[in-house]
Amino acid sequence: MTNQEPTPARTSSGLGRLLASTGVSIAGQGMVIAAVPLLAASLTREPLGVSIAVAATYAAWLAVGLPAGALVDRWHRRLTMVVADLVRVALLGFLALAVWLDVASIPLLVAVVFLVGVAGCFFDPAAQAAIPTLVGRDNDALARANSKVWSLDMLGRSLVGPPLGAALFASAAVLPFAANAGTFALSAILLTGLRRLGRPAVPPDGHPRLYASLVEGVAFLTRHRDLRALTIGMGAFNLVYNLAYATLVLFAQDRLGISDRGFGFLLAMLAVGGLIGAWLAPRLRKALSFRQLYAAGLGVQGIAWIVVVIWQNTVVAGTALVAVGIASMLVTVVGAAARQSLTPDELLGRVSSGTRVVGIGSAAIGAVLGGLAANLGSLATPFLLASILALSCACAFLLADRRLGDRQKGDHPSKPA
Repeated sequence: MTNQEPTPARTSSGLGRLLASTGVSIAGQGMVIAAVPLLAASLTREPLGVSIAVAATYAAWLAVGLPAGALVDRWHRRLTMVVADLVRVALLGFLALAVWLDVASIPLLVAVVFLVGVAGCFFDPAAQAAIPTLVGRDNDALARANSKVWSLDMLGRSLVGPPLGAALFASAAVLPFAANAGTFALSAILLTGLRRLGRPAVPPDGHPRLYASLVEGVAFLTRHRDLRALTIGMGAFNLVYNLAYATLVLFAQDRLGISDRGFGFLLAMLAVGGLIGAWLAPRLRKALSFRQLYAAGLGVQGIAWIVVVIWQNTVVAGTALVAVGIASMLVTVVGAAARQSLTPDELLGRVSSGTRVVGIGSAAIGAVLGGLAANLGSLATPFLLASILALSCACAFLLADRRLGDRQKGDHPSKPA
């Protein structure tokens, strides 16, 4: 059974359900984004141990990201998302029980965070592939839809979730993990209403073997000039971001004197910037190429991290994180809309997973490097390295844009190179 293009009314309803699911589940994840490093820091003061706990969810993409994308291109997409949500309910419920019984440890925390990330490897490509099915492939429609989706993501992941998660953790360490389990359960209920979101179209000759599907997706991604550049940009941005972010909780506590609740509010500044970036993204994508936007985003991030280290002031750090949030949302929205418009429906799961393997895998590498840098140097060292790498990558994107003459307005499909 293949999908037909939904009618406008059904499309609006379907996108609304997807947005509602995103809103509640991401709010829960935002609580855990603050709670995981706080729990890790309560279990160990070793920077490397804390950074490994932060990196565990990203490492999942290195392990199963590519095969998960290939399977998403075969499986019923709504069912895939619902099952992934229910698996995460069980995992977080188990972690909450361990915390409540006071038997949590760094290895247990890393294992649960990793397995939750594995479930996300199936959920996220299915959700990304759902957007063109629900709104069509018009560039402006995709940019608007992605702006809404990623605004909710940033709102829950950074503005609402972290302060709430930090406050709940300060009250009782079990609460943010139990609450996140509840939000995933509600997300699964909402997603059951996406009736028109089924299986992708089956090729005339049937699906090839799984390995052949992986090769096909990777080959399409690597040969396509613009998709290749988008993937490199995501990897570079996430590497430098997580190099600094992985030990941010220790820097905030030891250098800025911030409490657990204060750390949640510091992370909320990322969301403030993200909401500004979501408003700017559909407008800037018409004026600048995605390479220019990646260069700007990396440049802003590089400057922001060096500012955090030089001033070591809570207000300055919060302002710098607003700038990082703007940059992050700009590259996220523009990158997602470009990938969706450039990729055929039957390849969306694999291309989405392929880019995330690079992007999120880079985040894991950056987080571990951040922990090692802090261990070998000081808590300021990861921020200095992140700044140098970000500014270097920004220059590389500007040079690539000039060399290719990519001055077009917006993002338009290019032929595979």
